[in-house]
Amino acid sequence: MDEYYMDLAIKLAKQGVGKVNPNPMVGAIIVKNNKIIGKGYHKEYGGKHAEINAIESSIESLDGSTLYVNLEPCSHFGKTPPCVEKIIENKISKVVIASVDPNPLVRGNGVKKLLDAGVEVEVGVLDEENKKLNEVFMKYIIHKKPFVVMKVAMSLDGKIATTTGESKWISCEESRKCVHKLRSEVMGILVGINTVIKDDPMLNCRLENGKNPIRIIVDTTLKIPINSKIVSSANLIRTIIVTTKKANIDSINLLKEKGVEILIVNSKDNLVDLEDMIIKLGELNIDSILIEGGSKLNFAAINENIVDKMQVYIAPILIGGEDSKTPIGGSGILHLSEAFRLSKMDYKTIGSDILIEGYLKGSEA
Repeated sequence: MDEYYMDLAIKLAKQGVGKVNPNPMVGAIIVKNNKIIGKGYHKEYGGKHAEINAIESSIESLDGSTLYVNLEPCSHFGKTPPCVEKIIENKISKVVIASVDPNPLVRGNGVKKLLDAGVEVEVGVLDEENKKLNEVFMKYIIHKKPFVVMKVAMSLDGKIATTTGESKWISCEESRKCVHKLRSEVMGILVGINTVIKDDPMLNCRLENGKNPIRIIVDTTLKIPINSKIVSSANLIRTIIVTTKKANIDSINLLKEKGVEILIVNSKDNLVDLEDMIIKLGELNIDSILIEGGSKLNFAAINENIVDKMQVYIAPILIGGEDSKTPIGGSGILHLSEAFRLSKMDYKTIGSDILIEGYLKGSEA
């Protein structure tokens, strides 16, 4: 039954997706005499933790009950008091945990305090499932770098546009809804300056009640048009332009007046140093980024090893054309032995498309 109740806790935790960053998604179930008497999840950043919501929702005494929670209860004062104290205070006799919290402020301390208080503790139930759910938190809390997902949409023959550059729409409507749902869940969306110049996108979330991500533009010399939609709406949606010391100071000041944040990073091969960019974005408390760039930026991001996860939408159409662009451009590799490889693959259909997900080997996630 432990796995059954932990699965319920993980399902509850998922309801906090996109609302609790950079905190983890956590759900809690309280069981007594084989009956659920309390449940809760972490609803928003800075709000009550899952364990507290579950305790407060309980319909009877918690004395002798078992708490199922997908992440080790906190034992330190942060934005909220420590959950461990409440667990002990309410005489919960057993706590079943999916994963130990990798946060150095918590790691193992919550378990130790519970054990010292005489509470029985079991760790590791659905550990892998929880780590996948909280893959953003797991990377960010350890490395202080955002978890990066690269999304591409292509035809069955591997094209992202026709020879004339037409690309709307290769993927089906259901796939596009999935992408906008992901935009609402991550903290930032990143594209290169060429995408802005070519498409003049808004890079917002177009779902009802969806949350707009922070827009991040890679622009080595600040070529972004001042009348672009990105700049024009910078006072409405947080916008960061990542540039280098090559940027003109007058352009920097003008963009700042429009509400744009300017992030200056190191240059590498006369372009933005993507690794330095990721470190600095992490320092801004951005824990997750969706890359929806062109083929040049996509190759650079993979080549610089900043991508953790790939989402590839494949539409059942054929485009052809030797000059039609593919998702990964740039200089490419010389030998197959140098190919970038994915692991932990997953496949499913979305409308008429196929979605392939996988993790880049060698990523820090």
